[in-house]
Amino acid sequence: MTILACSIVLVAYGLNALNVEPGLFSLTIKSRPASFGEALYAVPNQKFLLLVTVGEEDQSNIEAKTVAITATSPGCEVTVYPQAISPGQVGEVTVIPNEGQVGKNVTVTIQGERGGISQTETLTFEVIEEEERESTLGPAAILMRDKFVQWFALEHQEFAITNETVWTGTVVNPLVLVVMHYMFLSEDWEMYVTWHVMIPPYDWSRVYLRPRYNAAAPTYAFEISSIQGQAEPQAIEIPDWV
Repeated sequence: MTILACSIVLVAYGLNALNVEPGLFSLTIKSRPASFGEALYAVPNQKFLLLVTVGEEDQSNIEAKTVAITATSPGCEVTVYPQAISPGQVGEVTVIPNEGQVGKNVTVTIQGERGGISQTETLTFEVIEEEERESTLGPAAILMRDKFVQWFALEHQEFAITNETVWTGTVVNPLVLVVMHYMFLSEDWEMYVTWHVMIPPYDWSRVYLRPRYNAAAPTYAFEISSIQGQAEPQAIEIPDWV
């Protein structure tokens, strides 16, 4: 199976493409986490997260202003934070579909604007019903998350992740079986948790950490090689698909 990240690169062009005018910018949109296959899926009342970054087309334009980001999706709850970003910053667009959209395709429209120059693009995902899995996936994901959190509090105090850290969770990659997927967000971190539903020694769990608002992909990855074997977390390489 080919694993693809949903990534759209948009560039706002002026009348003369050979001579870049001040104010032109690029806009990149990426789904979090990466999707499996070409289609994107979401679950009602769960977060569908998109990351937005910008780049300067004129590299000499060191005094460029921020790009304002807006997003809409009919029938969905949509939030954008922060609402203006500069190169090196990451904006988050969170879309929450409702139960009435199950079985339908939902379109998200995202726009970047600066100095009268704007770029608009749309992205579509399908909403599917996963009620039974939702009710069991969240509690299991919390157990997996907390095994790493306790270790981070002792071994990686630079993360400032402790048992007191407040998280909100959401279902991601809902159609993937055997390997479970879930994502947690704190004020500072995105923690993407996966685990393998098997007997020891193949009952591993992994987490991928992304610092929110200044990275568009995870910067740390850790694995517990066997949950029932109570193995200690170890740092691992970050796979390309994450």
